[in-house]
Amino acid sequence: MRSLFWFMASTLLFAPALAGAAPCRDHNPQRNAYFGDLHVHTAFSLDAIMQDTRTDPTDAYRYARGEAIGIPPYGDDGKPLRMVVIGRPLDFMAVTDHAEMLGETRMCHTEGMDGYWSPYCMGLRWIPRWAGILFARTASQAERLGMCGDDGEVCLEASRGPWQETIAAAEAVNNPDGDCGFTSFIAYEWTGAAYPESGLVANLHRNVIFRNSEVPDLPISFVESKNAPTLYDQLDAGCAGEGKGCDAVVIPHNSNISLGLMFQEVMPDGVAITAEDAEQRARYETLVEIIQHKGASECYFGSQPIMAQDELCDFEQLPWNSFAGNTFESMREPIQPNAGMLRQVLHRGLQQEAKIGVNPFKLGVIGSTDTHRSLGGGVEEYDFPGHGGAGNAAVEEDTQGLTDQWEFNPGGLAVLYAEENSRDSLFDAMQRREAYATSGPRMQVRFFAGAELPADLCEQADFVEQGYRRGVPMGGDLGGLEQAPRFAVSALKDVGVARHPGTDLQRVQIIKGWVDDKGQSQQKIYQVAGDPDNGASVDLSTCETRGEGFKKLCTVWQDPEFEPRQRAFYYARVVENPTCRWSTRICNAQKVDCSKPDSLTDETQICCEAKLKKTVQERAWTSPIWYTP
Repeated sequence: MRSLFWFMASTLLFAPALAGAAPCRDHNPQRNAYFGDLHVHTAFSLDAIMQDTRTDPTDAYRYARGEAIGIPPYGDDGKPLRMVVIGRPLDFMAVTDHAEMLGETRMCHTEGMDGYWSPYCMGLRWIPRWAGILFARTASQAERLGMCGDDGEVCLEASRGPWQETIAAAEAVNNPDGDCGFTSFIAYEWTGAAYPESGLVANLHRNVIFRNSEVPDLPISFVESKNAPTLYDQLDAGCAGEGKGCDAVVIPHNSNISLGLMFQEVMPDGVAITAEDAEQRARYETLVEIIQHKGASECYFGSQPIMAQDELCDFEQLPWNSFAGNTFESMREPIQPNAGMLRQVLHRGLQQEAKIGVNPFKLGVIGSTDTHRSLGGGVEEYDFPGHGGAGNAAVEEDTQGLTDQWEFNPGGLAVLYAEENSRDSLFDAMQRREAYATSGPRMQVRFFAGAELPADLCEQADFVEQGYRRGVPMGGDLGGLEQAPRFAVSALKDVGVARHPGTDLQRVQIIKGWVDDKGQSQQKIYQVAGDPDNGASVDLSTCETRGEGFKKLCTVWQDPEFEPRQRAFYYARVVENPTCRWSTRICNAQKVDCSKPDSLTDETQICCEAKLKKTVQERAWTSPIWYTP
C-alpha cells in the first residue's frame, strides 16, 4: 500500500515535467553548450545612431542567424557600402537597446512626432556626435530633455513604439521553425552612471534579460530608477511580483570602467547593505560580463604584487578608466587597481559573506559583444568590421586604418549549459550560473568539483554524468568538507570553419581566491594542464601560426593548500596558442610599412605604435565554484 502511495504521489508530482520533458530534438539531461550574445545594440540606441547605424532588431536577428546585412558607411542612394555575414550562426541572442533616450531617438528621427523640430532633435540630426554627447550626459544624470514634458510623459509615450518593435522582433524568431534551433530573449540595457568628484563618468550599466514574453509595459530606465537597488525594487514590483509570470536576470558589464562603483557594499543613502539587500541583489545579478568590445574585466594587470603575479591579466585591458577619458583627451586617466575588476569583486563577496552571512557578489561569467552595429556574435579577429561601442567610430568610404578604435576588441560570447535550446532552459542556466565566457572562439569547457570525483575521471567515458552525480558544475557551491575537493576540467579546442581552422589550446589554469585570517584577499594561479612554454608562435607579417598545442586538455586537480574552514572561490581559465590580433590583420591587409614613416597616414600611424599589441591569446573563463565552510 505504501509503495502504491509513493508511486501515485511521484506520478502526480512529476507529471507536468514528464509531459514537457523533451519538447526539443536536442534535449539532453546532461546539458549541451549553447553559444550566444546577450548584449546587442541597433539603431534604436542613441550611441548607435550617432554613428549612422540604420539596422533594427529584425536585422540584428537576421545577422545572428546567418543572413548578410548592410552596415555603415552608406552611399548617396542610401544603400550600405559594406555587407557582412557572421562566421557561424548563434544559438541564442538578445537585443539590448538602451532604455534611456529610446523615445527621444525615435522622436528625433520620425517626422510628425512631437519634438521632431525641437532644437535638441535638429541638433541630433545635423550634428549627431556633439548633440549625442548632450543627450548621453543628460541620460547619465537621470534627467530628461526639455522636449519631454514636465514628467517626461511625451518621451515615455514615444518609447512605446520601439519597445513593442523590439518585443515583436524577438517573438518572430524565437524557435521559428519549431525545432529549437534559435532562441531569442526580450531584453534592454539599463544605462546607469555616476559622476564622482573628478567629473569622470563611472559606468554602472546592466542588461536586463527577461525569461519569456511576460515583460513590463515599458523598460525601466535609469531615469526612473536612478540606482541599481531601486531597479531591483521596481523589477520586484512590476515584473517578479506574485502571479505576474515575469522574471529577469540583470547582467552588469564593463566593471573595468566603473571606477570601482559597479558593485557597492552600501545602499544609496550610505548605509551598509544588509543580508536582505544582498539576497535581492544576488537573486537578480547571477552573471557578469567578463569580456566585451570595451575590454576585459577579469583582473587588473599592474605593478602591485597580487596583480603582477598573473601575467595573463594583461589581456585587452583598456588604457583609460572611464567613458569621459575615451571621448575627451583632457579627462583621460589610466585605469587603476581599484577599477572594479571581477576578481576583486569575488574577493569582496567572500568578505561580505563572512560579515553578513550572504554573498551579494556570487557571480557567474559570460562574454558578449556590445556591438552597436547589430552584429551580435561578430567576434572573428580575422574579419572584424568594427562594433562602434563608444558611439564615435564612424567609417567613411575608402578610409584607411582600423575599422574601430585600437583600444577595443571584437568582444566575446556567452555560453550556457542547458538541457535544450529554449527560453526556459537557457534562462534556468543563467539563474544557476552554469555559464562560461569566451573571448570569441567556441571552445567546449566543462568544470566540476566534488569530494567524490575520481582521480582518473578524465579516462572515463561518463565524465559528464559523474561530474553531475558526484559533484557540482561551474556556478555551483561546495561546503562542509574535511578533505580537499577534486576539480575536474575538460577543454576541447574550437575546430573553427573550413577557411579559418581553430587554434590549438596552450594550457588550462585554475585560479583560486580566498580571504586570509586577517581579512586580506589572497590568490594563486595553478597551471593544471597543457604547456605554457610549448614554443607556439605567429608570423606577424603573414599571421601564419607556428608550432602545435593541444586538441583537448583534461585533468583532475586537488588543491594542495586547502583549508576546510576558509571561504574560497575557484574558476578555470583555458588559453589558446597566440594568434594575430584583429588590428594586426588589418594593418597587414593595408600593407602598412612601419620602416617607411613617410608612407604613413594619420589613419595608419597607429599600426606602428608600441601601445598596439600585435598578438592575442584567446581564452575561456568558467563561472566560479564557491567553497563555504
